[in-house]
Amino acid sequence: MENDVIHARKLTWLCYGAMMALSIGLNLLPVFLTSLSVTYGGAAGLTAEQLGRLGAVVFAGLVAGIGMTGPLADRYGAKLFVQLGNVLSILSLLAMAWAPTYLTLALSLFFLGLGGGVLDMILSPVVSALNPERRAVAMNWLHSFYSVGAVLTILAGIAVLGWGWGWRSACLLMIPLPAFLLVGFAPMKFPALGTEGEARVRFRDLVRKRWFQGALLAIFLGGATELGMAQWLPAYAETALGFPAWVGGSAFLVFSVAMALGRMSVGALGHRFNPYVIMAWGCAVSVLLFVGASFLPSPGWALAACILVGFTGSALWPTMLAVAADRYPEGGATMFGALAALGNAGGIFMPWVVGWVADRSDLHWGLVVSAIAPLLMLPLVLGLGRKRAG
Repeated sequence: MENDVIHARKLTWLCYGAMMALSIGLNLLPVFLTSLSVTYGGAAGLTAEQLGRLGAVVFAGLVAGIGMTGPLADRYGAKLFVQLGNVLSILSLLAMAWAPTYLTLALSLFFLGLGGGVLDMILSPVVSALNPERRAVAMNWLHSFYSVGAVLTILAGIAVLGWGWGWRSACLLMIPLPAFLLVGFAPMKFPALGTEGEARVRFRDLVRKRWFQGALLAIFLGGATELGMAQWLPAYAETALGFPAWVGGSAFLVFSVAMALGRMSVGALGHRFNPYVIMAWGCAVSVLLFVGASFLPSPGWALAACILVGFTGSALWPTMLAVAADRYPEGGATMFGALAALGNAGGIFMPWVVGWVADRSDLHWGLVVSAIAPLLMLPLVLGLGRKRAG
């Protein structure tokens, strides 16, 4: 029994490390958006829509990886897909480092997202199975390491900018982490993805339940809340608020720290509070912060509002995963895959919409559109909290 506890703890920590690895592709790109604009767009640069498309390509890969992995993981187990995600991450970072054209960069980003999607889908049910008595806490801790990985990735990007090495070098600096995980996971035994002793609910039955339909919509809006800001923060600070590039990168770093702290706070204290109330407060305050970030007359205060969205929106995604797992513990990997796919679909949709609106007006109006997501999520999570059955 003691050996089982030690093994579960070790595997949980390796999953935390893998969550850091999947954050690389999602957070390296925003730091270098302006550099990529020059590299692939010449003197005129890439349009805001073209830059937004790169972020959308990453999340398209994520959704594809999640959709591919969910049903297969229930059949073949988690370990194969954890290792596949690490291999795809390594190969995609190598391809990015030598991508000669915008198209090859986009393809590399798609496969980086694909590897991240495989990991994103598989890590949550593994950690849920390892920690059945404290899912909301464990899920927020797991996703806090996404933000820890973001902080390390952004620090590497800022350092590379300071040293004048160029963004391609940053891709190579990220490879050791997934390589280490590939070795670390090799001897580990993984748990079954579901509640042992219970029949797994069929997904076609699950998706007919109104509560689960609401959960899918809620996590879509949670992903849009988080990533509408995350994907555009450095560029917004530089082009709309007038700060130098290093301030934009530093603001994104602090945003990621705020997100990690928010999730760790829920991980440490979340068992004392109703998870639906936590999500509702996060939605309400995020709406106010998005409006302030877009229209406060002081650039400093506007940037502070951008950063605080990282804290207030941090718990929406992992807490939604946790309450769904508590409601349907027999849902298996397919259920987690559907939830993760919808969350990442929000990450595809919102950064692209921000760029589309910015091309037609300015980035202030583009960013404030993101406030629609937490505004719609607020009554939805309160309704889900009232209807926990069904």
